[in-house]
Amino acid sequence: MSRASARSTPQQRARKRARSLPPTKARSTGAHPDERDPQLLDTTVGRLVEDHGWEVDLRVHGVFGRWPELVGSEVAAHSTPESFDDGRLVVRTDSTAWATQLTLLAPTVVRRLNEELGHGTVTVIEVRGPRGPSWKKGPRSVRDGRGPRDTYG
Repeated sequence: MSRASARSTPQQRARKRARSLPPTKARSTGAHPDERDPQLLDTTVGRLVEDHGWEVDLRVHGVFGRWPELVGSEVAAHSTPESFDDGRLVVRTDSTAWATQLTLLAPTVVRRLNEELGHGTVTVIEVRGPRGPSWKKGPRSVRDGRGPRDTYG
């Protein structure tokens, strides 16, 4: 036997290895799709979201983006959702009057959000009024001072 005939080509070695592996371990290449083929981005992202348990978070943040559609344009003009955690949705309003109005509308808003997100996703809406002014800024502020309250009466 000559040296040339004793050598095998890479294809022959690959076929020999594939035959020696059990059928489940053999790597097949063919016309049928398998997990090594390029995947659609939608499928890959969907699998990533499912593996990490991000479904509810994504739905809730989708609601943040559609807030005017869900609560109405007038309410949305005066309120913005701030955060969502363990069924508690925190909403900030631009005035105390709107905070009172949204507190009265909270059961209706919870029902509407649960229709979109699934039953029991939102359990409580915590309505917060506008943020108070900060007395720590300005040209005449004093470090560790009480602010304008120290000159009151």
